[in-house]
Amino acid sequence: MKCLLIIPAYNESGNIEQVIENIREKCGFADYLVVDDCSSDNTKEKLRKIGAEYISAPVNLGIGGAVQAGYRYALQNDYDIAIQVDGDGQHDVSYVQEMVRLISDGQADIVIGSRFIDKEGFQSSGMRRAGISFLSGLILLLCGKRIRDVTSGFRAVNRQFIKLYASDYPDDYPEPEAIVTALINGGRITEIPVVMHERISGTSSINLKRSVYYMIKVTLAILICRLSLGFRRAK
Repeated sequence: MKCLLIIPAYNESGNIEQVIENIREKCGFADYLVVDDCSSDNTKEKLRKIGAEYISAPVNLGIGGAVQAGYRYALQNDYDIAIQVDGDGQHDVSYVQEMVRLISDGQADIVIGSRFIDKEGFQSSGMRRAGISFLSGLILLLCGKRIRDVTSGFRAVNRQFIKLYASDYPDDYPEPEAIVTALINGGRITEIPVVMHERISGTSSINLKRSVYYMIKVTLAILICRLSLGFRRAK
């Protein structure tokens, strides 16, 4: 199958070179595309220097817009499977082959790399884990499916969901809402245990204040998504 790794990147100049080196070493069977989200550092120059495959947004789209740009590229270029990989080095792309296998064998439409199955490697802070557990329970309540690592940006999708996400993808903190969209549209989601790493360099943009905003925003977005999509399907 024709596979594309989508790597959204905003100000990842300290990480992106190693991310691309790992992809070239471990995922030679797949193409990749870095979506430079109008970085204000020298991410674009680093990509050009190492000869990476990339596109640059003329304005900052946010994580959701950058990922959706990757899905649109995948759809327009007839890819069968798209795999999201963060540009900060947290995701170990040696798991990509197993993710692709599960989809190509017809066992799943979406495969999520979860750090909370074997609970090895980087686990994030206790506060974030509590928030993730809450969102996991909310999705179970609304959609009837337990997803342990609802905020994981390490996921692979088949062509059906490439098409869906190319046309409609959440903007801000999109991962949990994208799961709800998939479940409502009949997506078969499987999680596999993965070991994630801490960022190679730099710091996360999600501080305490943003974490509170994140929980409120995502909770409301999931409720609205579930109600609106459920209503449209009922019609």
